[in-house]
Amino acid sequence: MAKILVIDDDVIVRETIAQILEDRGHRVLSAEDGKRGVATFRAEQPDLVITDIIMPEQEGIQTITEIRGLAPEAKVIAISGGGRIGNTDFLKIARHLGARDVIAKPFDPDDLASRVDRCLAGR
Repeated sequence: MAKILVIDDDVIVRETIAQILEDRGHRVLSAEDGKRGVATFRAEQPDLVITDIIMPEQEGIQTITEIRGLAPEAKVIAISGGGRIGNTDFLKIARHLGARDVIAKPFDPDDLASRVDRCLAGR
């Protein structure tokens, strides 16, 4: 199946997403922030990136911008539970910057899996 990079500062979220995707046959790589995520993207060239938006060290908007700069065809799904920075719609910004799909936390595991499948299929 696909090689998927999950970038999220919350270890429980990272492990949960990894388990959902591994149970469906995918190989999952993970990173705890955007800087490590971009480095992993460069080294591993995953088929899909799932990145959180609100993270320390390097947030998801910058991460999406860097990944799309390295590989304009990169498939990215942005996830977010909101944040402390007001009413800005981070997921709308992520989509504008090239995320193929966006998912609000908390998410349904089956919904996540179907969005991943659609994204990998190019839909």
